[in-house]
Amino acid sequence: MIHGTHNAEPDSRNENIKISINGELFNRDKAKISVFDSGYLVGDGVWEAMRLYNGKLAFLDMHLDRLWAGAKAIHLVLPFSREELTDSIRKVLESNAMHSDVHIRVMVTRGIKKTPSQDPRLTVSGPNVVIIAEHKKANEESTKKGITLFTSTVRRGAPDYLDPRLNCHSKLHEVQALSQAIEAGADEALMLDTRGFVSTCNATNFFVVRGEEVWTSTGSYCMNGITRHNVIVACKANGIICKEKDFSLFDVYSADEAFVTGSFGGLTPVVKIDGRVIGSGTIPVTNKLRELYKQMIDQC
Repeated sequence: MIHGTHNAEPDSRNENIKISINGELFNRDKAKISVFDSGYLVGDGVWEAMRLYNGKLAFLDMHLDRLWAGAKAIHLVLPFSREELTDSIRKVLESNAMHSDVHIRVMVTRGIKKTPSQDPRLTVSGPNVVIIAEHKKANEESTKKGITLFTSTVRRGAPDYLDPRLNCHSKLHEVQALSQAIEAGADEALMLDTRGFVSTCNATNFFVVRGEEVWTSTGSYCMNGITRHNVIVACKANGIICKEKDFSLFDVYSADEAFVTGSFGGLTPVVKIDGRVIGSGTIPVTNKLRELYKQMIDQC
């Protein structure tokens, strides 16, 4: 079994889920899109992933804010309102009789191209919208065991050529980083920014605990993580010092605790980085923040 922050418990119900393509529902084995789709051809599109807990879409407004901001950044006009998209998501959930422990991915591409090309003027349809909802409960093994990281040579880029905050369909540099980590025997990749400071992981945001303080990157070179944001808010609301700052691997290797954050796994402990064991094996701050985050989910 794959070990990592996206390790889900097996669920046979996913074999027969219905998927929405431009508002029409298809069985999983019939859900298809054209090879001339902009996302397939050139990675031209944005996406969003969110969780359903006990009938509630966690932090929905924040996810919609991020999706609309991403679309505006790539000059993509979304031909539907936030309310209409939410209704479409609800329709998919209802068609699959889903109530909790569900992972939803919304993908929007510029549309169908007349011919393979980067040129947006050659798009001959409106945007394509795909909504995939799956029964996905995080495997507790990852939380109990923790994950290991390997620092990739693939860097997080600067905001002036591909802003790391943009959830675009091209994730090739993250795939390259993860591939390096896997080949090195680790579960996932830690990525540095262009200046050599710690930025983020290939699919999650990264934190360390040093003494009484929680550190994470400045945010300039990392994913615009909603769970990351909520952890920072939880720290500030509960008297835990949280600093968004530049720090290096020197600071990471001697940290007392380390963890990563993401919408799917929440907070996942990191036990080893580049062969160095992190801390003494106890993670009181990580455990406290995990409970505070669960409370935020319950209240949202």
